[in-house]
Amino acid sequence: MRAYNFSAGPSTLPLDVLEEAKRDLLDFSGTGMSVTEISHRNKAFSALVEEAEQLMRELLHIPNNYAVIFVQGGASTQFAAVPLNLMHNRKADYLVTGNFAKKAYEEGKIYGDAVAVASSADQTYTYIPDLSAVPFRDGTDYVHICSNNTIFGTRYVEFPDTKAPLVADMSSEILSREIDVNRFGVIYAGAQKNLAPAGVTIVIADRALIQNPLPACPTMLQWKVQDENKSLYNTPPCFPIYIATLVLRKLKANGGIKAMNEINEFKAGLLYDFIDNSSFYTNKVVKKYRSIMNVPFTTPNAELDDAFIKGAAKEGLVSLKGHRLVGGMRASIYNAMPVEGVKSLIDYMKKFERENA
Repeated sequence: MRAYNFSAGPSTLPLDVLEEAKRDLLDFSGTGMSVTEISHRNKAFSALVEEAEQLMRELLHIPNNYAVIFVQGGASTQFAAVPLNLMHNRKADYLVTGNFAKKAYEEGKIYGDAVAVASSADQTYTYIPDLSAVPFRDGTDYVHICSNNTIFGTRYVEFPDTKAPLVADMSSEILSREIDVNRFGVIYAGAQKNLAPAGVTIVIADRALIQNPLPACPTMLQWKVQDENKSLYNTPPCFPIYIATLVLRKLKANGGIKAMNEINEFKAGLLYDFIDNSSFYTNKVVKKYRSIMNVPFTTPNAELDDAFIKGAAKEGLVSLKGHRLVGGMRASIYNAMPVEGVKSLIDYMKKFERENA
């Protein structure tokens, strides 16, 4: 029996996608070769990359003046790629709302005058700062945010209005809710949470912003080069792109992002409602800013937290241990987590509370 995998990433994938991938591991698209063996220059694979791009455009309503590229290195590599492609005036504002937002900010400081214009560190990243009060500076090349906080379980309910292009790391919520791409200069996301295995990162960028990368920018990090070569400048992460295409097909067939968002809100609502009505479990995030992707929670003490995690694993509910910076538990309920998985978690939480309250 397959476990319900609540990992923050690499995360659970749809079972029917894995079943289809199992077949293609032996013969991809009638080539007589595995999808892991085929050349990225093969017409069947280049057609797959093109399909993945078109599905991303359709699902997110990405206009033609935006590049959509699939690159290696994870979202963390993009922490450097952002300033190397955009920081022409050596000036950028960052909103620090969690661990990865902080890492992006620290990377930005290497390349220029990067300033944390707002932070929620004072309350352990349990809220999003008041965007109307953020002192954005004039003359910045971009404003950077991390739209969903994987570790601490917060998300932006609305996005800041900025004069400079808005850049967003959407790794842990890409394709989970509808967004207006036109509000952003750049969106990037590691795929290993909502879309594919680890190894591929999606970058969506306004082409007007990426024509002149800094001279120091390595060729492999130049979004313009990747765009001009249709993500095939070098051997791309072939298997993750293949899985991403299967996931995107499934998402489209099941009603797109609007339908997915409704399911995600329902799943998160079930879990948050149970936690809020329990005197045993606690979620410390300000309710307005609660993530629908990552739900951290604790029991009354660390010993019970450990017992909860061990007991859950015996029930087939795995990867619930919270990040080391937070402790406790964390249920990552990404797109591929079925409603039944969340209900099974809640049933176990009820049982554990009865036995330990």
